[in-house]
Amino acid sequence: MYPEDLVKPMREELVAAGFEELHTVESVEDALKKEGTTLVMVNSVCGCAAGTARPGAIASTFNDKKPTHLTTVFAGVDKEATNKAREFMVPFPPSSPCIALFKDGNLVHMLERHHIEGRSAQAIAQNLVAAYDEFC
Repeated sequence: MYPEDLVKPMREELVAAGFEELHTVESVEDALKKEGTTLVMVNSVCGCAAGTARPGAIASTFNDKKPTHLTTVFAGVDKEATNKAREFMVPFPPSSPCIALFKDGNLVHMLERHHIEGRSAQAIAQNLVAAYDEFC
């Protein structure tokens, strides 16, 4: 587990952009039961989360079409919530960061860590926007 003072700015970056933090198993289950589209950003302390995943996810929300619900869990901090979110992401193996789009509780688009590493925030945003245009 990471100390809260270390992860606080990383959490706040997404919260300030309108993402709801999911800290418990119940909050993840409730979020994914909601009608419409739900984006789940598995946040992380790694460099690719800071450099491209969070900025890309945030930039994607400026599209005309976007998810009804923006949510986040923090790997290495909110362990149970993150594990529950990952259960909904099967068959994809656990990775962090990663970004998943659900429609009415069904996984419809996934960006795994290997889709994030080495790519720009703009490329991540474009990938997500294409998914929003199709599913939102």
